Amino acid sequence: MADTPDAEHPSALRLLATRLKRKMPGNGNGGRPHRLRYAHLIGWGKYLPEKVLTNAEIAQMVETSDEWIVARTGIRERRIAAEDESTATMALSASRGALETADLNPADLDLIIVASASPEHIFPATACLVQDALGATSAGAFDLSAACSGWIYGISLAAQAIATGSIDHALVIGAETLSRMINWEDRATCILFGDGAGAVVLGPSDRPGGVLSSVLGADGSGGDTLSVPAGGSRMPASPETVKNHLHTIHMDGRKVFRFATRVMRQAATEALEKAGLTMDDVALLVPHQANSRIIQSAARALKMPAERVVVNLDRYGNTSSASIPIALCEALEEGRVQPGDRLLAVGFGAGLTWGAAVIEWMAKPPLERPWRSRLRAVLYALARVRSRLRRWWRHLETWLFRPPAPGA
Repeated sequence: MADTPDAEHPSALRLLATRLKRKMPGNGNGGRPHRLRYAHLIGWGKYLPEKVLTNAEIAQMVETSDEWIVARTGIRERRIAAEDESTATMALSASRGALETADLNPADLDLIIVASASPEHIFPATACLVQDALGATSAGAFDLSAACSGWIYGISLAAQAIATGSIDHALVIGAETLSRMINWEDRATCILFGDGAGAVVLGPSDRPGGVLSSVLGADGSGGDTLSVPAGGSRMPASPETVKNHLHTIHMDGRKVFRFATRVMRQAATEALEKAGLTMDDVALLVPHQANSRIIQSAARALKMPAERVVVNLDRYGNTSSASIPIALCEALEEGRVQPGDRLLAVGFGAGLTWGAAVIEWMAKPPLERPWRSRLRAVLYALARVRSRLRRWWRHLETWLFRPPAPGA
């Protein structure tokens, strides 16, 4: 009798493992990913609030000046969410833009990931709110907490799920409302952060390209270097935590700077090696927009000329997990990315975390299909109706069936 792959036939298991290994990423081809499928970025969108907060306006709140802020950070202004805007609403706007350029309907999505350091709630997940508002009835949804590295973590997870065939289409969003987590009396942090959202849609293809490699890392020993101390289970909200501003961002800037300048180069180099490429193969560096001096230091270490580095923090500040997708969207809008270009995205953040991804861009400018856009507008309206009906039905169901109270 021929061997069958079970515990009593280890030879068959070894053969099966060998065959699978030959199909897994990273084997042969000079280290380039060798996949069953490739995960391409096929849609992109961003959202930025209208309200602009300039350095001059911040100088009226704390002892600083426009010259001081620009010299130390490169930031001139940032966007601030309006009262009726939040992480979920901005994520939704960016997501609709990404679906538009991908020419996909919400029902085509299998997974939604929201990377955020300022989610709508501890729970439910912001991703679930976006899923409901889009009407993505076939999608799973969860939030990812890796601070400014979160978007890279998200596309890495989504790309692997697509490559293995677990899903077909994923929506990965970086969205932040950090202006509501800032101590506006702390000069060290209030000058840095802004609000916004960026999103991409990933989809499968047999054509080589897309996310070629990714590198993720963490070092929890530096957790107190950049944190929001209170609001979790260790330090729940109390009059003392509010009085002492423990629900706002605390940062040791010097330690963050040293960590960032080291890890940006390291992560970028590892991601390129994993993809079997060098910096000469990279058309554009898309770094996390934290500080101009950190970006310049990383670019020098990687020998990347300034004209091949995307920088927009002078207008938006540090938007944490949203900064890389927003920068990517702007580079596309400006015509700086062409099919066949290889991009290197790299970031770092609280945790401490870091990550880098090499992306071969294959998407072409979207075709204008007005009827498809109108269809999506109808689907979004129907999603709002569906959400209200489901809420109404839950109330009615509870009233009709009156389940027993807990402990009864």
